Amino acid sequence: MDKGGAAPAAGTDSAREPLRLTDVQLPRRFADKDERLALLDIFLEDFTFHLAMIRRHWGVGELTCLGLVFAGMVLGAWDLGIGELAGGGDYNRWGLSGFQNLSDLSLMLGLLSIIAWTGFFVALWTRYPIMRENMVYLWIAMLVVQLGSISSHSGSPDFPADSTSMDWVMPVISNLVLFFLSIVVVHRAVIETRDIHVEERHSHPDPRVVQKAWRDHSLRAWSLSLGMWMIMVNLMSWSGSHAISQRPPIDDYSNLLVGMFVITGFLAAAFMMHVLWYPQFMLGGAEDRIQSVRAREVAGEAPETVVKAEQGKCPICGGSTPAVRHESGRVEVPCSADCSGLGKPGTSCPECDTVLPIRIECPSCSSNTTIVSHFSRPEAW
Repeated sequence: MDKGGAAPAAGTDSAREPLRLTDVQLPRRFADKDERLALLDIFLEDFTFHLAMIRRHWGVGELTCLGLVFAGMVLGAWDLGIGELAGGGDYNRWGLSGFQNLSDLSLMLGLLSIIAWTGFFVALWTRYPIMRENMVYLWIAMLVVQLGSISSHSGSPDFPADSTSMDWVMPVISNLVLFFLSIVVVHRAVIETRDIHVEERHSHPDPRVVQKAWRDHSLRAWSLSLGMWMIMVNLMSWSGSHAISQRPPIDDYSNLLVGMFVITGFLAAAFMMHVLWYPQFMLGGAEDRIQSVRAREVAGEAPETVVKAEQGKCPICGGSTPAVRHESGRVEVPCSADCSGLGKPGTSCPECDTVLPIRIECPSCSSNTTIVSHFSRPEAW
């Protein structure tokens, strides 16, 4: 069984009741004041559910990951009294030569920062196995944006002030790479895997049950988190590059920019953890890989086409109704909202012995028509 609002994640106390997204009830709704604000209620329900799941399932492991990120940011960005970064260093040396000429304390802090970031990467790799491939894409995108920001500041230390059109080339290209890897690759892979999961594992003759399953597997808040990660990566890259872009001697070294770099980097890591965690939480018990439909086709793992039963459609408005006609021609209708039984219209319900209806009310337009009229009739010729 999947986990996304349908069952508690692995390791959760079995005494806790599983919480679904559709179980979330807001004390106050914007739609009560203005129906046009109903979308805000939907997002607020999503955020409330995500926060509840984070409080319930995030523990020492996630806090350790965030602690490693904070340590890596501070150790790699702040001088801590040494003065290596604040003084500008030796800009004639770079790469391995630059590391070899660092003071002992600066070199130690740099190595500790690298170790902290490596620990963070390994922890994510271990904790979210079905998102490993997509995690690599996100890390590549983040590094590309940072390189683009460094390139823009190399020609214009006060970027974007006093910059030329050429200074914008690398930031634009790097953000195109960020958009492609984050939205076209990762976002699409998670969305399409979610779609396949709901269609295969939550199919039901009653469209109300299917609609509830789609709502329980909503990815609106997750998508917004991915967008916030993209913004934080850009702010982190710009503030970090801007803080050290001045040529020595540096008279106006800004601890405010360094603080901005640390905070935005920490938030970027937190959003990345959420982006990786939620698909693992929602699909981890049922899926082994997060891939787009096209990637599954290339890998020969595309789901087999399954002949679906024909869903009844209202003859008045064309909306879906709970009646279903199977490939064999057998028609089934649900008993009632209080009973989950299914059977042939006019026969006894297998669960409560109530006579199943031969007429059904459309959920969309409330018209009451015979069940036979809800299905297409094959032509005689």
